[in-house]
Amino acid sequence: MIFKAVGEGRPYPDHGLRTPREWSSVPPRQVRLDELVTTKRELDLRSLLSEDSTFYGDLFAHVVAWRGDLYLEDGLHRALRAALQQRLLLHARVLELDVDGRRIEQR
Repeated sequence: MIFKAVGEGRPYPDHGLRTPREWSSVPPRQVRLDELVTTKRELDLRSLLSEDSTFYGDLFAHVVAWRGDLYLEDGLHRALRAALQQRLLLHARVLELDVDGRRIEQR
C-alpha cells in the first residue's frame, strides 16, 4: 500500500494557512509515504501528468500533523509521482498542531 490510509476530507481543525506564501513559513522535511493519510480520494490525472504541476504552487507538499497522524492536505499528485518513481520519501512542509488544533511552533 502506498499510503497509511485514504481519507475523505480534513479531520483536523482549520489551521488558517491558505496560500503558498503562508505555508512558506513551515520548514520542509522528508516524510514517508506509508505514514501519510490522504485528505482526498480522487485525483485529476491532468495534475499527475502535468510537467508544470508546481509552476504556480509550492514545490513541497503540505502535510498536517495532528493527533499522531500525518495528513496530506495538498500534494497528492507529488506523492503519487514519488510512488510511481519507487521513492519511499516525499519532501513536505509539515504543520504541527496540538490536540486542540493550535499550531506548535517548530524550532
